[in-house]
Amino acid sequence: MLIREATDKDWPAIWPFFHTIVAAGETFTFPLDLGEDDAQGWWLIPEPGRTVVAVDEAGTVLGTAKTNRNHMGNGSHIASASYMVAPEHSGRGVGRALCAHTVDWARTAGYRAMQFNAVVETNTHAVKLYRSLGFDVIGTLPEGFNHPTQGYVGLHIMHKSL
Repeated sequence: MLIREATDKDWPAIWPFFHTIVAAGETFTFPLDLGEDDAQGWWLIPEPGRTVVAVDEAGTVLGTAKTNRNHMGNGSHIASASYMVAPEHSGRGVGRALCAHTVDWARTAGYRAMQFNAVVETNTHAVKLYRSLGFDVIGTLPEGFNHPTQGYVGLHIMHKSL
């Protein structure tokens, strides 16, 4: 697996799984009906942010991640990141590789910590992954997310010092 900078040429491969994941409404706080043009602008972000893709030997996009400043001004030393793995490629370590990559990149770029603002508590695979990479839940917004099948569930704030 290779992780490299994403380009506009990668978007046609990202959009189908991006749309599926967002429309399911189980893990992201994005609008469920987010259109492709807006989605591309939200995901393929300009510097100082960064978007990457994980690809296999054949060049197939397996997943993607974006890393950005979590806050502006005097809080701009804290990074954040978001991850999506194509469902047909889940369970192959793509999410772990993307998360580790963004943590390393943020550390090298001089960020002092990473904070995830809205990890849906029922997204147990993500919570377990982030914990295994040294993130802690530092708070939970009770009923902060309206899950389509489980109703109102918490949104974790997760943090890792770099």
